Amino acid sequence: MYDSNANLPVVAITMGDPAGIGPEIVLKCLIEGDIATVCSPMIIGDLALLERTAGQIDIDRADFEQKIVPFSLDLANVPADVIPGIESATTGKASAEYIEKAVELWRDGKADAIATAPISKNAIAMAGYLFPGHTEFLASLTDTKEFAMSFFADDLRVVLLSTHVSLRNAIDLVKTESLVKLIDFSAKQLSVLLGRSPKLAVAGVNPHASEGGMFGDEESREIIPAIEACRANGINVSGPFSPDTIFLRGYRGEFDGVIACYHDQATIAVKSLSFGSSVNVTLGLPLIRTSVDHGTAFDIAGTGIAEFSSMTAAIKLAAKLAIDVRERYTVPK
Repeated sequence: MYDSNANLPVVAITMGDPAGIGPEIVLKCLIEGDIATVCSPMIIGDLALLERTAGQIDIDRADFEQKIVPFSLDLANVPADVIPGIESATTGKASAEYIEKAVELWRDGKADAIATAPISKNAIAMAGYLFPGHTEFLASLTDTKEFAMSFFADDLRVVLLSTHVSLRNAIDLVKTESLVKLIDFSAKQLSVLLGRSPKLAVAGVNPHASEGGMFGDEESREIIPAIEACRANGINVSGPFSPDTIFLRGYRGEFDGVIACYHDQATIAVKSLSFGSSVNVTLGLPLIRTSVDHGTAFDIAGTGIAEFSSMTAAIKLAAKLAIDVRERYTVPK
């Protein structure tokens, strides 16, 4: 569904954990940012909490009434005694309900994309939602079986082989079969987003991509066979490359996408290069979903000092993808 007046995509913006910085950064995006120039925003949250937060960070009452109230869907699910910085089952349940409502709006044709503020994995678990994060929760809500976490930072696009697992377990997950599936999946997904066949690179898992076997054998045993199999299937993919340089090469535009072997291999590179402007994108969903590149920041919640640039970038990218790809976003089976 597109705004009939300005032909802008409707982006459902979830407020995130009520005790985190989500309410603050969402408010700042709409008050101080230029979100309304790229999309028709729809904040899903608790209007009373947003109003209290606006007062705490000195947002003018008139601005709140004009720029927030008309664009808010009030679920009224946060008690007045919620304390910033303190996670709980109550705030976890509320943040989960915002996500559920956003998916419902998309299903009903009332939203074109979703941009999410940060949630607490511990708080939603306390509320009985047993998902390690947004990605898996959204996959469950949309009956998506094949999906992947990725990060977009300008020309750097990184797709993760594993996400929230220990480093020891992540190394064990570097297997030829899994890499073949992820490379093929990434090629299809990025071709939809970019409108062309992408040029992919795979990061090694060991220092210097094992330096010919000096520092491990995962490259020769698991990664190279996966790359060769994908190249035989017509995918433009190369590697494995030394992980300490490949992300910079991707950032400079040498590759359209980089496959990372584990979570922090990707996020350290992305956040070092583009913290505050990089965006988390869930690939494989039947909808467009973007998110911030940071967490709930409970330590500064309620102080008014939260930086909102990543939330702004997430909303803008969601709008751009909605316009650019529309029906092309879901890759046919």
